[in-house]
Order: sequence, then C-alpha cells, then structure tokens
Amino acid sequence: MYKNIGYFLAFAIAVAAPFIGYPVFLMKLLCFGLFACAFNLLIGYTGLLSFGHAAFFGSAGYVTGHALAAMGLPVEFGILLGVGAAALIGLVMGLLAIRRQGIYFSMITLALAQMVYFVMLKAPFTHGEDGLQGVPRGKLLGVIDLSDDTTLYFVVLVIAIAGFALIVRTVHSPFGQVLKAIKENEPRAISLGYDVDKYKLMAFVLSAALAGLAGATKTLVLGFETLTDVHWTMSGLVILMTLVGGMGTLVGPILGAFIVITLENKLGDVGAFLVRTTGIEWFSTLGESVGMVIGLIFIVCVLAFRRGIVGEIGAAIAAATRKKKVA
Repeated sequence: MYKNIGYFLAFAIAVAAPFIGYPVFLMKLLCFGLFACAFNLLIGYTGLLSFGHAAFFGSAGYVTGHALAAMGLPVEFGILLGVGAAALIGLVMGLLAIRRQGIYFSMITLALAQMVYFVMLKAPFTHGEDGLQGVPRGKLLGVIDLSDDTTLYFVVLVIAIAGFALIVRTVHSPFGQVLKAIKENEPRAISLGYDVDKYKLMAFVLSAALAGLAGATKTLVLGFETLTDVHWTMSGLVILMTLVGGMGTLVGPILGAFIVITLENKLGDVGAFLVRTTGIEWFSTLGESVGMVIGLIFIVCVLAFRRGIVGEIGAAIAAATRKKKVA
C-alpha cells in the first residue's frame, strides 16, 4: 500500500513539475532516470556489470537524430529506429560477451562500446566531434506539436513511465524471477534446467533497448547529439547513478540520476548562493569541481550507504517492522 501511495505522490509531483521548474531540465532528468533504470535491470536483477551502456544510449541518440534531421521521418519512427539500433547493438554485444563472467564480461562490454564510440567518431552522419545539430522536434502522430516545452514534457513523462512500468513488470514476472535466481546462484539455476545464457542475453538486449529509448528521447528533447553520450565516461556515470540511488531497487536509480544530474547542472548555482550567504569567494569555483563533489558523494555512499540511499531506507524500514512484530 505504501508503495502505491509513493508512486501516486511521485506522479502528482511529476505532473505539477513543468509549471514550477524548467521543463527542458526536467525532461533531461526523466531521460537519465530511465537510462539508470535500464542499467539497473541488468546489474541489479541479473548481476551483470556492463561498462558499455553508453554505446546503446548514444547510438540510439545518433540514429534518432539522423532520422529526424536528415531523413525527415516522423518523431515516433525516429525514436523506434533509435531503439531498434540500440537493441541490435545490444544483441551483437551480448552474443560476444554473455558467455563470460565477472570482470571478463565487463571488459568485453567496455571494449565493444569503445569500438562503437570510434565508429560514431568517424561515421559521416554523426559529424564527428562537431556533433549532430539541429534535430527537429516535429509533431507526434502528425498532430501533437512538440515545439512547446510543456507539451513535450508530458510526452517524455509518458515515455519514461511506460519504460519504468515495463521494467517493473519484467522484474515481477516469471522471467524476472529467473534473472534473480541467476544473480543469486547461477550454478543452481543451471541445475534446475534453465538456459542461463539465453536469459542473460534477453535481459541484456532489453536493457540495451530501454537505454536506447532514453538516449533517443534525450536527443529529441535537446535537439542535438554529441560524442559525450557514447563515450565510456557516460557508462561510468550511469553506474554511479545506480550505486548512489540503490542497486537492485526499483526507484533507487531514478533518485541517483536526479542527484547526479542536478549536481552537474546546478552546482554552480549552489556555489553562487553560498558566496552570497557566507561571503567566502572560494565557493564560486564549486561548479568547476563537479567531478570532485560527485566523487566525494560516491565515496560516502560506498562507505556509509552500501545499499544506496533507497536501499538503506528500505533496510531500515524492514528492520523497524521486524522489531515491532517481535515486540
């Protein structure tokens, strides 16, 4: 019951948010929240640590941007092409990496993702280091004009909710239970007759497709795509989001994404506020040290909140409930 109340409150806040905050920034938060949830489906519920999710996020953005800007396709087809491209790359990467475990799996995904990065760097349609510019928003289904930020926000909100709902349904399905079994004890899952490689590949491709959906939507929102989204540092960033929020929890990656992206975009404003309130000029350089601040938060979370923020809160609630039952 409490979970449903929480979802309802989050939905109410999300609906009211564009009338209070800056819609483009809020849409960016939603895209990265979906990206982190897609990654969490793989590491949090299947136990596979991928260092290559930037390949899906960025490649889908490039394909969608090219489809809308150069090919003139409708918005819905552009996004579907981006998701399809991400799923296809995920299938190829998965077939090559899925038979390895642990650090070997992670290193293979990193190497393959870097190959995708160099393809995007050299491919003519990406415009190299200049990036893909001038991506039009167009009209959804030929009717809904997406040039208005508020209108586009609600479209992005629907996409994010649909992606999150798919992840929730997957986690609670028999397929999701098998993924959890593979994470907890893979030899046991094999002994029960499950083809674990097939299940891991399906989870990998689904995670890649959802990451691609986030990347394609982000390109539509911002109107451009750059190499930053396909670089290995983006893979590191989504790992950080997931660990800070709570790996293996449904809403933890969303909270982690909100914290990290807000710090990246608003740390300079925080520094200016601290300068005005304290008079200490050093705070004016805070925005330039965003990496250091995020790294410090990561260290604190690893040392003090090993389950992530949401994971620790959930563990504390569970412990209090047990004590109440015993009393």
